[in-house]
Amino acid sequence: MKRTMSKTSNEIHGINSNPSSNESDDDETSDVEAFDHTPSSETDKRTSHIISPRSLQQRRLDTARSISEFHFIKKRVRVLSSENKVSESRCGGVLYWMSRDARVQDNWALLFAQRLALKFELPFLIAFCLVPGHLNTTLRQYEFLMGGLEEVECECRKLSIPFHLLIGQVDERLSEMVRLHNISAVVCDFNPLREAQLHVENVKKALPVDVPFTQVDAHNVVPLWVTSDKQEFVPFFMRRRINSRLEAFLTEFPPVTKHPHNKCVMISCISVDWKAILSTIQCDRSVQAVEWAKPGYRAACLQLQSFCTKRLRLYNEKRNDPTIDAQSGLSPWFHFGQISVQRCILEVMRYTSKFKASVETFCDAAIIYRELADNFCYYNENYDNLKGLYGWAIKTLDEHRTDERNPSYTLSQFEQAHTHDDLWNAAQVQLANEGKMHGFLRMYWAKKILEWAATPEQALEIAIYLNDKYSLDGRDPNGYVGCMWAIGGLHDGGYRPRPIFGKVRYMNYKGCQRKFDVAAFVARYDAEVHE
Repeated sequence: MKRTMSKTSNEIHGINSNPSSNESDDDETSDVEAFDHTPSSETDKRTSHIISPRSLQQRRLDTARSISEFHFIKKRVRVLSSENKVSESRCGGVLYWMSRDARVQDNWALLFAQRLALKFELPFLIAFCLVPGHLNTTLRQYEFLMGGLEEVECECRKLSIPFHLLIGQVDERLSEMVRLHNISAVVCDFNPLREAQLHVENVKKALPVDVPFTQVDAHNVVPLWVTSDKQEFVPFFMRRRINSRLEAFLTEFPPVTKHPHNKCVMISCISVDWKAILSTIQCDRSVQAVEWAKPGYRAACLQLQSFCTKRLRLYNEKRNDPTIDAQSGLSPWFHFGQISVQRCILEVMRYTSKFKASVETFCDAAIIYRELADNFCYYNENYDNLKGLYGWAIKTLDEHRTDERNPSYTLSQFEQAHTHDDLWNAAQVQLANEGKMHGFLRMYWAKKILEWAATPEQALEIAIYLNDKYSLDGRDPNGYVGCMWAIGGLHDGGYRPRPIFGKVRYMNYKGCQRKFDVAAFVARYDAEVHE
């Protein structure tokens, strides 16, 4: 798909206008009550580092009473349609098509949609489209997704915002809803992956020509199209581009408020029967939900609080040790958009005076490397196959294509953790049972697949298949880039040539033993050696 940058327009943005609002004091109070919290005039210093829906709502209210009073940066938005004005003949409201960012608060796409609705005194609606059988999604992933959406629906109801769950082809269901409700404008969030981009293109074609269609990057701190208009090849240049813009974009959020123009649309809004939908949806039910990660924004807040108070102090020095619990563990909630990465960064930064090195390392990973992955997947259509690698990597892997693989394993043997390497088997067991794999071991795991698979192409296919099937954060730019980095040297340099690997960086068992207690990790997952 051709990547083109869309124009922006102040007419649809309404950036220089102060949106009208008829919110009463009672309406503002209800926003706070939705979080069981009554704001004080000054944030209590004793609870300044408590991370909860209550404390975070107070931070928003200390920033602005609503999006109407907040300076919204217009570069976060781009207009996708030829129409850039809201038609007076369409009075059904502004529709936010929620997809990648499945949360209410700290969501720039949702905030922009509400700002637009307030400006034109229109209703405000939210829709999420569920595609059955989506890319072989498992029950584990559907349960996490839908558990978070159930929480979104509940919060929307408290804010008098109707939430609609659509099931079927995205363009058909959304265009049908637009016509049924006489929708005035549509706002969507941003996802760099090809299927998501195709959905956006199809929706754009299916919408009535007089309905403006805009997109907001609510996932990255600095919008992808602001950071760069081309593929960035190494973290150094990405860091330089982002850091020069970070001060402007790394801001606090205003709150999503009770919508004052939704009385009529709320009457016709029907609650979703989540259990019934989950019980009938077509998916791979062999991969069950995990116990350690509960879906939703509130669970994400608990995870963030636990990281900041218990593990952040260890993060800089111990994050690469799989036997020590030093990582954030936030990736499932990031992937499903159930908590804002920007929110997590803002909260982690409050600990800079205590754990400066850990804060800087976490922010580098959460901002630079994560947004570099989005950049790669958006500007390189071959983000999940060897054609997307650098020329030197394609050449070196091809030169060693016929090197002997001994041992050599099949997909089934990999999936069942039946290799001669107990560390690799333990990592695969962790992935299959827990829906996650320690970040350091992901690199070792993928590189060994390259060493033991029949071809480099097969190695990449197997790594992506296993990650997408079992990991809660599967089918994510970080996952694709991680596999491409390990197997094809993406964002890396060339090393001394070796059999099979060529100039791609090599890792081995003894190297892992020098870094951490391999025996302890293997014992934790009761992994065995299979000859």
